[in-house]
Amino acid sequence: MHRKAFFAFMLPSLLAMFVFIALPIISVAVQSFYTQHEQVLVKSQMCAPFGGCTEGVRVDSDATEKLRNAHPLGHFNGFGTYLDRNHLAVEEVRLALKSHDSWRDSVARIYSLPFYKALSFTLAYTFIVTPLAMLLGFAIALAVDAVAPIYKGPVIFFSLLPMIITPLIGALILYWMINPQGIIGASLQTLLGDPQLTLNASAPLTWFALFTYGVWTNAPFSFIVLYAGLQTVPHDTLEATMIDGASRWQRVRYVVIPHLWPLATFIALVQLMDNFRVFEPIVGLSAQANATSLSWNVFHDLQGQADQQFGSAAATSVLTIVGVMILLAPVLMRTWREFNPK
Repeated sequence: MHRKAFFAFMLPSLLAMFVFIALPIISVAVQSFYTQHEQVLVKSQMCAPFGGCTEGVRVDSDATEKLRNAHPLGHFNGFGTYLDRNHLAVEEVRLALKSHDSWRDSVARIYSLPFYKALSFTLAYTFIVTPLAMLLGFAIALAVDAVAPIYKGPVIFFSLLPMIITPLIGALILYWMINPQGIIGASLQTLLGDPQLTLNASAPLTWFALFTYGVWTNAPFSFIVLYAGLQTVPHDTLEATMIDGASRWQRVRYVVIPHLWPLATFIALVQLMDNFRVFEPIVGLSAQANATSLSWNVFHDLQGQADQQFGSAAATSVLTIVGVMILLAPVLMRTWREFNPK
């Protein structure tokens, strides 16, 4: 294809990417360098009806509104927002590392900081849910591929149900089931002999429920992609290995897995990005007391009706984007080396 024709063909897509992806990211990055203006306080006298006045401080709403209208982005703070206690907490981390406390106490102090608490759960969710969901999806794909053709349609339909259900609704359903009045919650109380056991009172149970939900909702995507890939495995190669006496596990290991490896890389890229932005299960399971994520921190900064912290939310969003880029870098570099050998 001629270069001009190729450019004309790609121009609409490039323009849409610039307007709907690049510009919002640039806008968020710029907003992260600003903080909201503080309210303007003025001294005033408050007098009682029958005499006696006292001095006080009140908010000058008009002056505050004029200041915010004159500088809608807020007060320029530079990288201060990134370094404050709610984000990278550079000073707090330095003090924790220089303290004479034990290593465990220092880590606990750092973990108690909002950003690092959210980051720890986000990373744990990403690196636990992603491989487990891919393994479960691969197992389902192998099982469905071995099912008789007459049963494949219903089996595929039920395997894709988690993908059909809205994520927030699925999380709410799981939350109701784990509640003390739910079937799972009541069963756990009976099996463990603890009538006070609840989801919100147990951090390990909360994390386990979130990981279980993540695997359940991510597995269908891995399944459908890998199942489609299984249909392209060369039958001649499989028949040759069967004639040579290879077992089913050996055929899967030496023929199927190498053939599906590029698809597995694609699935890993998509699910790493998706799981690093975990948000719905935390809201659906009301798990913010025991587990928060970077996306939940953004939501928390923006949910205030009167005091929305746009700069803080923007800084967390930028750090989330940087985290996704760091996670994807090894996979992208490996893919680049595979397709561009020396």
